[in-house]
Amino acid sequence: MLVLQATQDGVRTTREGVILEVTLDRPKANAIDLAASRRLNAIFTAFRDDPALRIAIVTGTGEKFFSPGWDLKGAAQGEPSDSDWGVGGFGGLNYPRNLDKPIIAAVNGIACGGGFEIVLGTDIIVMEEHARFALPEIKVGVLADAGTIKLRRRIPHHVAVDMLMTGRWMDAVEAKHWGLANHIVHKGQAIVKAREIARQLADGPPLLYPAIKQLLRHSEMLGEHEAFELHDSLHAVQKIVRSDDLKEGARAFSARRRPVWKGQ
Repeated sequence: MLVLQATQDGVRTTREGVILEVTLDRPKANAIDLAASRRLNAIFTAFRDDPALRIAIVTGTGEKFFSPGWDLKGAAQGEPSDSDWGVGGFGGLNYPRNLDKPIIAAVNGIACGGGFEIVLGTDIIVMEEHARFALPEIKVGVLADAGTIKLRRRIPHHVAVDMLMTGRWMDAVEAKHWGLANHIVHKGQAIVKAREIARQLADGPPLLYPAIKQLLRHSEMLGEHEAFELHDSLHAVQKIVRSDDLKEGARAFSARRRPVWKGQ
């Protein structure tokens, strides 16, 4: 299978079949400056709009850091925190528009600040056993805006507030306990596990993942009754109902064979 690679502004992309890998490669810690954030935004926007790509993995280089987030060297030199980081916000995953494809985080080390916010923007999280999360912005007088909005929706309210107001660290075991990590793996194995999951998703029905993400996103703050009413109006859901893949799934089940998905 053809593998395509490109590196720009400290971000490396690797494209293999329907899977895109996005790697933060900015020694020593994979901190993200303005150029890198805009590059990530461009990458995730292109991923969203490319019908040939279906799953993305985001990770970092090295054994110590996934990413500490904002490159404070840039901040010290006058780079304002309210810069135009890109259409999806800092790192591209704070509030991406209509990104309805699965994204897997392979957390190879420390993910704090904006790095942790990138992880919170993914769908499945694999952590190496030494990895840790934190939102230490409180210590430098910066609001962790995406972290404040998202974290309380992922874990219990008081646990989220504790992290936001103290800047404390959360290790992999605690993250798994609160449901922030799907898998904990040994050092160096996060990308291996993420690729395994990506291949599993690549074998699945292409129309289902956008429907799952749309329904989750739009029904997050709705009551059960309102969520079911919304379900019927979503384009991705209606696309499944009218699809050949729906019929193929039933045929394959009856014939006791693997379905052949066409995304139609």
